[in-house]
Amino acid sequence: MRVITGSARGKKLKTLESLDIRPTSDMVKEAIFSIIQFDVPGASVLDLFAGSGQLGIEALSRDASHCVFVDKNRAAYNIINENLENCGFKKNSRVLLMDSIEYLKTAKKGLDIVLLDPPYHMGLIEKALPLLDKKLNESAIVVCEHEKELTLDEEYGRLKLHKRYKYGKIAVTVFKIPEE
Repeated sequence: MRVITGSARGKKLKTLESLDIRPTSDMVKEAIFSIIQFDVPGASVLDLFAGSGQLGIEALSRDASHCVFVDKNRAAYNIINENLENCGFKKNSRVLLMDSIEYLKTAKKGLDIVLLDPPYHMGLIEKALPLLDKKLNESAIVVCEHEKELTLDEEYGRLKLHKRYKYGKIAVTVFKIPEE
């Protein structure tokens, strides 16, 4: 696993050794960032269910201003911190060891991009999406990586379905707050 482009391009990222963890493939990561590439510079990003932190780190490498990483797994927390240190992004980030849904209940407003890649088949995206609306800036984007069988609703508060993409067994659903 590596950073695809930007200031940390080519840096290797550590990942967790676990059957529950399935790092985003480079192909899917490239697809996600080609969708949001013009929104990333200067953005305030949330990498929820962060795992190794690779999606948030990719955003930081592409000039996001700040990223909050949330994961409840102690090993993930340690790996995210190690990866941030290796890529030189510690000062632009905050890593929280806590449940992602609990974090959303207390988070402050101010997010431009949210990256959701939770464990599959646990209903976590469906729990997270309704909690996001009050945390998002105008024109915010939410990118959900999930199993292809999951079909999400067309809207969650101000978030409206923008597009669905399928990559083998994986789907990516993108929501945006439409510009008025």
